[in-house]
Amino acid sequence: MSRSLTPLPNRLKAVKAAKQAPNIRIKNFDEVVLGYTEEQALTEATRCLNCKDPQCIQGCPVGVEIPTFIALIKQKNYTGAIEKIRDRNSLPAICGRVCPQEAQCQKNCILTKQGEPISIGLLERFAADLEQTNGIQVTPCNTSRDKKVAVVGAGPAGLTVAVDLAKLGYQITLFEALHCGGGVLVYGIPEFRLPKRIVQSEINYITQLGVEFCSDALIGRIFTIEELFTKGYQAVFIGTGAGLPKFLSVPGENLNGIYSANEFLIRVNLMKSYTFPKNKTPLKVGKKVVVIGGGNVALDSARCAQRLGAKEVSIIYRRTRNEMPARQEEIEHADEEGINFRYLTAPLKFIGDSEGNVKAMETIAMRLSNEDDTGRRHVAPIENSQAILEVDTVIVAIGRTPNPIIQYTTAGLKTEQGGIIASDASFKTSLEGVYVGGDIATGEATVISAMGTAKTAANAIHQYLTNPQNKTQT
Repeated sequence: MSRSLTPLPNRLKAVKAAKQAPNIRIKNFDEVVLGYTEEQALTEATRCLNCKDPQCIQGCPVGVEIPTFIALIKQKNYTGAIEKIRDRNSLPAICGRVCPQEAQCQKNCILTKQGEPISIGLLERFAADLEQTNGIQVTPCNTSRDKKVAVVGAGPAGLTVAVDLAKLGYQITLFEALHCGGGVLVYGIPEFRLPKRIVQSEINYITQLGVEFCSDALIGRIFTIEELFTKGYQAVFIGTGAGLPKFLSVPGENLNGIYSANEFLIRVNLMKSYTFPKNKTPLKVGKKVVVIGGGNVALDSARCAQRLGAKEVSIIYRRTRNEMPARQEEIEHADEEGINFRYLTAPLKFIGDSEGNVKAMETIAMRLSNEDDTGRRHVAPIENSQAILEVDTVIVAIGRTPNPIIQYTTAGLKTEQGGIIASDASFKTSLEGVYVGGDIATGEATVISAMGTAKTAANAIHQYLTNPQNKTQT
């Protein structure tokens, strides 16, 4: 007999988490989504059908056993739930907040056929936050192997590789160019989406496992990849992300008041300009701010600008809302907060005043073409549709590419277009013992996607170090 989807009145409707009201949250940098209470988590967990063939697991890039951890929440075995999550995911409190679950695990939930999927991300966050409240219990890893691995970059990919290999008994050193770990998690994602105490807590967990953390260590400058091998490391993982901003290449882009999203968000998030003058990093934001782009970075920039005092914030995107790559949840939050969306619009040039400050931008209307063979709709300008838009701050958020320092300083390391380091399916590069993962291997993607590539690379490194036949004979 088939199992009905409607035995309970609320079976098809997800439990919603509380949020700060829009008129309150636009005046602070506190977290917007407040997460589940225990009662809410238990109610939501009861909706899970515990499918015999759970497709939600197939949608998770790191393969978390989702029905199992939800069943443990139902049983109020919260310790068991977080342990089950951590079997596959080293950063649960982070992923519960920033993963695009709606396009991955939740998209595959069978309940979507008649209603709303299980709120997997909120349940993961509930278990992880409860663990942090009670104090994360960490047993240091036993370094049972005499082999050392250097992990370059302490972003999502590097942190994942470090944990997976540490648990296998390897001696891990994590090299980070900045003064703190986290990578894009600390410099790119605002406090109101991902509090930095959450990131630091997850990093503390990793160092307590026995991973050595070296900050202010820019590999490619203080040490090359070759020099890491001479220092006794038997393998190297490169996970330095995509931190080099793209630009528009239009006239006037060098005027004062025009930021790359990278610079803007680093000043806000990493240097905490929103606490000025307590933290001495001022950031001038005008009354009329325009953000160019349609991804999460563009929305983060716009919402930060509003919180910093801008009176009017607009996002310019050359396609429509349907094509925006940003998470729907973030688009909805920005909409609730009064961010303006100008679709089918592209910049042509920036206009400055006599002092070299941006004062306006010329735009042009765009139209969408029919879908091509790949299903993508291209855009084209509409003749004689130019318009002038007054602005005093512009933030360019059209994507990022890998920083090329390691590629330029490492002989024999093959790269592909856009500075991506070439690798095979196991993320092995052209150099013996050198592996790669995250955005520097795939191009700009999500946090959880970077973690997925890192888990594959960690397994490949383990196979390389334990099976001599995997090494190239010289």
